[in-house]
Amino acid sequence: MTATLVELTAGIVSAHAAGTEMSSDDLIQEISRVFTTLKKLETEGGAVAEGVAAPGAPAMSIKKAFQNDQVCCLICGKTGFKTLTRHLKQAHEMKPGQYRKQFNIPATQSLTAKNYSEARRKAANENNLAANLEKARAVRAAKKDSAKPQKAKAAKPAKAAKVVKTVKARAPKAKA
Repeated sequence: MTATLVELTAGIVSAHAAGTEMSSDDLIQEISRVFTTLKKLETEGGAVAEGVAAPGAPAMSIKKAFQNDQVCCLICGKTGFKTLTRHLKQAHEMKPGQYRKQFNIPATQSLTAKNYSEARRKAANENNLAANLEKARAVRAAKKDSAKPQKAKAAKPAKAAKVVKTVKARAPKAKA
């Protein structure tokens, strides 16, 4: 099993080193740290490691999870999100309502970073989207109101006219 631990350690450290610049001393310390952690996990029978949340328990406090510049997932502890909705669906197959219920997050708490929400609000105001939306809703309501009475009135006279035409058309044929 030691060969497997060495292979796992090499894979983990090489993946970490590929994305992070490390000196040779840092690399040696990382190899040692990863190997001892894996060995401890093997001897303890796969107990929950430090820093990983137990199922159902939040990975961090709600106050820490929702910051100005980022949002963190309370399930897996991943950080750096601008919005959680997509991550919840893809990684945890969960809807925002289920997430709120699981961790008792109030409906008033947005699942997006505050700075991101502010930037979107500012962009919407600069592009005058609120006025455009109000105009579109007014046009839609006007079309809806004007379409209903015309359809109802137009349908009744059209049926009556057809009946009259068919009766007149048949009457001369019957006499001849």
